[in-house]
Amino acid sequence: MNVPDDLKYSSDHEWIRIDGSRITIGITDYAQDALGDVVFVQVPDQGAEVAAGQSISEVESTKSVSDIYAPLAGTIVEVNGDLETTPEQLNGDPYGDGWICVIELGDAGAVDGLLDAAAYQKLIEG
Repeated sequence: MNVPDDLKYSSDHEWIRIDGSRITIGITDYAQDALGDVVFVQVPDQGAEVAAGQSISEVESTKSVSDIYAPLAGTIVEVNGDLETTPEQLNGDPYGDGWICVIELGDAGAVDGLLDAAAYQKLIEG
C-alpha cells in the first residue's frame, strides 16, 4: 500500500494534506483498495460547518457504501466536483485527482492529533 510520508492520516483511513490553516482530504490507498471499484461519490456541501468525526461524504463502490468523515472541525471551502462525473479517480489517483474537499480549520493546532505515515502504516498492518 502507498502511504506517502508528507501526509497525515486519520484512523478512519482519510489522508490529510496540510497547507497553513487549510487541509485537503481524501481516502487512502488502503481505503480505496478495500472499497473496490468506486462508482459514485457524494461530495460534501461547500460552505458547510463540520465537526471532527462528522460524516461529510459518501462513497459507493461495487462492494459497499462508506461514509467519509471530517478528520478535523472547520468549514468546507472547496469540493472536488469532478468526482461526481468521474468517481473512479478515487481508485486511480487517491492522493492526487481523487481528493474530496478542502476544509478551513477552526483550530490549526488540531492537526497535532493526526497520525503520521509510520503510525498509519502500523494501523493498517494491524
